Amino acid sequence: MKISKKQQKFDKAYLRIAKEWGKLSHCNRKQVGAIIVKDRMIISDGYNGTPSGFENKCEDNEGSTKWYVLHAEANAILKVARSTQSCQGATLYITLSPCKDCSKLIHQAGITRVVFQNAYKDDAGVQFLKKAGVEITHLENILHNE
Repeated sequence: MKISKKQQKFDKAYLRIAKEWGKLSHCNRKQVGAIIVKDRMIISDGYNGTPSGFENKCEDNEGSTKWYVLHAEANAILKVARSTQSCQGATLYITLSPCKDCSKLIHQAGITRVVFQNAYKDDAGVQFLKKAGVEITHLENILHNE
């Protein structure tokens, strides 16, 4: 699908916001940010980290990510669930493509478009979303010079 220049401009801007939001993460291995946009309004945001009330330490003493760390997109979707908003028809902007588990959440939440910067090591999540009819846009290398 061809994306207009105006849409590309918005995509880059929202992806920059997601990148900044990811810097709030306390995770050492990866800092991932997510923004959910609907009707040109940011309705939610998230970054990877521990659930509310837990210490902000994502890795154990061996450097492995703790099992209960939430991914950025899951945090953003859960934040919408606690609000009066809906993800139906929204776009998710995320700095790292979604994993398999988060892809299921994205689809079930009604998000119809995902724009990401970097590809996750396993593309099964992206493949699942494509099969589900979610529009995928990979904007690789757009933020590296900024």
